[in-house]
Amino acid sequence: MTKVEDLRGPNGIVLRHYRPSERARPLVVFAHGGGFVLGDLDTHDRTCRRIADACDVEVLAVDYRRGPEHPYPAAIEDVVSVLRWARPAAVAGDSAGGYLATMACLRLRDAGNPLPALQVLICPNTDLTLSQASIVEMGNGHALDADFLAWAITQWTPDPVDRAPASPLLAADLHGMPDALIVTAEHDALRDEGDAYAHRLAQAGARVVHWQEASLEHGFIQNTDPASAEAAAQDRLFDELAALIRGQPDPPHGN
Repeated sequence: MTKVEDLRGPNGIVLRHYRPSERARPLVVFAHGGGFVLGDLDTHDRTCRRIADACDVEVLAVDYRRGPEHPYPAAIEDVVSVLRWARPAAVAGDSAGGYLATMACLRLRDAGNPLPALQVLICPNTDLTLSQASIVEMGNGHALDADFLAWAITQWTPDPVDRAPASPLLAADLHGMPDALIVTAEHDALRDEGDAYAHRLAQAGARVVHWQEASLEHGFIQNTDPASAEAAAQDRLFDELAALIRGQPDPPHGN
């Protein structure tokens, strides 16, 4: 990176800004995964660096508030604040971060605020009710355990009544949402809800690029072995993201 800087954003939110070049590049706001309770700027530092380098974009990583101390909707509000402030070309996230990215877009749409042109969702949570078949099929013996997932969602939404209304897959209307790049993994408990969300967004009129990575598990974006199948999947994702970003005008940013 030409420059990596920790800074404070709106409401004192801690951010990390990655710049691969001296010249301004399109900005991607990134929300890390971690089941709403784990993860931070350091756990996903390498991922953000790889996105910035491979896609020739600036990345602004968000250290959002986490549960159980800060349950729903605190982290969504943090990502919304950063999107309003930074006005990025895209918002991205993996797992719970993908959930936060798309929920923030829903909040912005409903408020009539400007939206990023693109949302990038990597193995995202989209159904907090845990009612999809892959939760049972892939929730034991793979990277994401169904018991942990249920526990994490309880920390995020302690009141079960909140879970369906807080699930983007179950939103009544997805019209007006940004175009999307959605990548899921075959051996992931969240596979079906990610696939279903891609389908619903496309039905609502968004341009959606979506595929399922065969044989991979949840969290493949974090694998650091350059010779792995996960690294090849990362390259496919980054190539597609770079192509989609190149097709968009550079927005003003750099607050």
